[in-house]
Amino acid sequence: MLRRQMIALPATLAAMPARAEGEVDLLLVLAIDASGSISDDEFRLQREGCAEAISNAAVLSAIRSGPRGSIGIAMVEWGAPGGAATVVEWLRVADERSAAVASEAFRAAPRSQQSWNAIGDAIDHAARLIAAAPFRAAEKVIDVSGDAPDMRGLRPAGMARDDAVAAGITVNALAILGGTPGLAERYAQDVIGGPGAFVMTAEGRADFARAIRAKLVREIA
Repeated sequence: MLRRQMIALPATLAAMPARAEGEVDLLLVLAIDASGSISDDEFRLQREGCAEAISNAAVLSAIRSGPRGSIGIAMVEWGAPGGAATVVEWLRVADERSAAVASEAFRAAPRSQQSWNAIGDAIDHAARLIAAAPFRAAEKVIDVSGDAPDMRGLRPAGMARDDAVAAGITVNALAILGGTPGLAERYAQDVIGGPGAFVMTAEGRADFARAIRAKLVREIA
């Protein structure tokens, strides 16, 4: 009965937990801005950027270079206070086939309903997601991308960041420029933390795909 139920599941779900438990080199949560400031076209650029990045040859090369040759990846959308949502559950990515499954999952997931910019709540949500992951990894990263600073969250970003770092998680950030002046500096102060934490920038939404691809290579390698 259980086997028949698993066969009936969509490919993006069947690729997830029970058969994929074990060790990976990295647990990575992509925490993507889905707040009200993001138009449908901008949202599509973000999703396509993530989908293209995970199947990019340089990213796959970085994944294969690890001792276990695999990572666990999930996607969270954030914005509303207390409203961060997991839109793609944990997937193991190790090769072109599993990367294609992740790419399709990123493209196909419905957009969550978000508003404002509660980055602290997003970090808290992503940290809980990592704690409950079906994989084990020595390296754990939350990758926050957004176009505005933290505001109106249940907890300040810096407090959530400090708790995540205390739990052994590194928080990196991708600042999408063009709106808030000094955004990269704000993310450096309020969002990132942990060993080797860094901020990268995208020169607007059209540059998101390039920036997230470079960021993934750096985080994985």
